[in-house]
Amino acid sequence: MIASNIFRWIGSLFTDLLFIPFNWLRTSVAHADFGWWISNTVNWLFLLVLLVLFAYWMKESKRFVREGTEDRA
Repeated sequence: MIASNIFRWIGSLFTDLLFIPFNWLRTSVAHADFGWWISNTVNWLFLLVLLVLFAYWMKESKRFVREGTEDRA
């Protein structure tokens, strides 16, 4: 019973709260002249976060190779 309530709460969180901005973009902004820019801002933000994390990963990988602690098979 408790596990069922947890999954229902997670479903409610996503559908009732976290998807509100996406529903707004889908319904009201899609027909405006600037709708493409607003809709794709989310994609650009995700891409920016991905590139920052990738740069950090490459920096750490280079540090491990320089120190000789990289796991080489």
